[in-house]
Amino acid sequence: MRPTILQPLFTDVDTLKGIGPRLKTLLTKLIDRPGELKDPRKIDLLWHFPTGVVDRRNRPKIKDLKSGELATFDATVIAHKGPKFKGKGKFSKAPYRIKLEDSTGEIDLVFFRIDPRYLERQMPVGEIRYISGRPELYADYLQISHPDHMLTKEEFDTFPNLEPVYPLTQGLTGKTLQKAMSQLIPSIPNLPEWQDPEWLKKQRWPTFHDALTTLHRPEEIEDIKADSLGRQRLAYDELLAKQLSLALVRRQLRAKKGRVIKGNGSIRNKIIEALPFALTGSQEMALGEIFADMASDNRMLRLLQGDVGSGKTIVALMTAAAAIEEGHQVALMAPTEVLARQHIESLEELADKAGIRLGILTGREKGKVRKQILLALEEGLIDCLIGTHALFQSDVHFKNLAFAIIDEQHRFGVEQRLALQAKAGPKGAELLVMTATPIPRTLLMTNYGDMDVSKLTEKPAGRKPVTSRVIPVDRLEEVMIGLKRAIQEGAQAYWVCPLVETSDKIELAAAEERHAYLKQHFGDNIGLIHGQMKGEEKDKVMAQFSNGAIPILVATTVIEVGVNVPNASIMVIEHSERFGLSQLHQLRGRVGRGERQSSCIFLYTSPLGATAKSRLKIMRETEDGFIIAEEDLKLRGGGEMLGRRQSGERDFRVANVPNQQELITAANDDVKLILHNDPDLTSERGKALRKLIYLFECDEAIKLFRAG
Repeated sequence: MRPTILQPLFTDVDTLKGIGPRLKTLLTKLIDRPGELKDPRKIDLLWHFPTGVVDRRNRPKIKDLKSGELATFDATVIAHKGPKFKGKGKFSKAPYRIKLEDSTGEIDLVFFRIDPRYLERQMPVGEIRYISGRPELYADYLQISHPDHMLTKEEFDTFPNLEPVYPLTQGLTGKTLQKAMSQLIPSIPNLPEWQDPEWLKKQRWPTFHDALTTLHRPEEIEDIKADSLGRQRLAYDELLAKQLSLALVRRQLRAKKGRVIKGNGSIRNKIIEALPFALTGSQEMALGEIFADMASDNRMLRLLQGDVGSGKTIVALMTAAAAIEEGHQVALMAPTEVLARQHIESLEELADKAGIRLGILTGREKGKVRKQILLALEEGLIDCLIGTHALFQSDVHFKNLAFAIIDEQHRFGVEQRLALQAKAGPKGAELLVMTATPIPRTLLMTNYGDMDVSKLTEKPAGRKPVTSRVIPVDRLEEVMIGLKRAIQEGAQAYWVCPLVETSDKIELAAAEERHAYLKQHFGDNIGLIHGQMKGEEKDKVMAQFSNGAIPILVATTVIEVGVNVPNASIMVIEHSERFGLSQLHQLRGRVGRGERQSSCIFLYTSPLGATAKSRLKIMRETEDGFIIAEEDLKLRGGGEMLGRRQSGERDFRVANVPNQQELITAANDDVKLILHNDPDLTSERGKALRKLIYLFECDEAIKLFRAG
């Protein structure tokens, strides 16, 4: 169970005074929260940090007030003048004025369309009130229209000199959020210190309590900045919690005995003989590392990073073959149906020659066909089943699953990985996860802990570099002329658009619109593929493009990963300024796979923003996916690179991973030291670290604690 001291922070926000159903709905829209959680909690509100401050430290007398300059002053209410109450919802258009004075002069507060009874209650004649607002000159006389604050002495005593400004949503005011925060901040607990005292002293960091309090109640403008001592402290807390939890989960996995899979090499030798090319050095190295993992009795958990066109699929087939040689079954899971079918098409010929029986299971296999596949799988007549999320379903039973390969693994959650491994029975399955998105070291540490990593950095022999050109869309006719000439010489081309149909709000060239335009120039034989098409339709079009029947394929980003048509040598990406670096790299990787010299044209609409200009410059200068990934991390951040931001899931609530390399490395080193000195977290610091892991909701490690 969650430690008692933390429990109050994890109650719903509607337990705060003044937060009813309407405000709760608005906060639900505004506040980030983990996973599938429906209702925001107090802790989620605490992680909602201010992005600016209003400086209310200017405290003049009335005679010293200046037009347009924010000021806070105290004065006595001397008169109310304005229209009387007309009834509910009926307000006069005439202004309502309240006159105030201090020892130096007088000023009016002016209000429009407001209930006079409210003002009479708030500002009784003869009482002193503290006013904060911006005076304006009207007919040579200073007045304040609808002041920001009108406070009693008691309220002013707790009023911040620097008022934090929070991100808001429509219908939610800053004052309402401030009231909620003012209740919440005093409830921040004084937790036992989990940081090393020497490290804390060296960094000059405050306690967790003081860091979080100061962020919401800043004393200086610098207190809310990303490089403030408090913000750095909280970022490090989160990084330490994440990396410690990853290390604990990893250690638990390593502690479990895995299957020993060696194989006799018979199927792998047939694959090598059937290959029309020699394996690259990095393929050989990766295979050596993976085979060594499989042959040991430790549970395997390895990440294979393969840059675009580096031959990741062949490595997957060779590793699957090792398991099949021992009579085991293999599951290969892909995130999309297009990619799953591309895998089976690219592997079929080699698998046939090596005697591997492949099967495919996606959402499209239904009725009798699906029953036949499931029966064959259960009877052991399928050696390797390739599929999508359909592999997780409860009626999918393997006879002897021992090895699982997950492609583009960042698109799957931990629960899905565990569900697939569970189909291997008590012994579990050895797991190889793959990605065609090169992942920088920073993200490897923060998202994968010390997971074993193999990299494919070379392209197969004979692959020519892709020529990249960045062209404004107003030179479209030139592109069309060049494309027509290449098509006449037997080339094939992709034309990628970012949307399926035209949006009134975003004037982008839609795939359907561009498809119609290209048909006018090249005839009716132009293909179209997008995510809203049925599977059979997509397959038919892809097959026609693959066999050369269609010269141009207009597509959305469904072709981003895995599609392999060697004769396709031209890639046109329209509105390239709208895509991320990794996406552009993946799309360009669809060409340059055959004997023809390939080219990629990045069409853009002017004017280009600074980030888009940087992206396109990088794409023109390099094809190295690892360099591109590092640059993408700087430009966009970790969550978006790994595809999480699109789904609304944030990896980090405080830490800014791309820009905090030193903190990430320090946390990584600290975790190693912690687990070396206190492997079960039973020391005083260890017990405090357990609270830290609960505080940042590192669920997988929490499950380990609960399990004992």
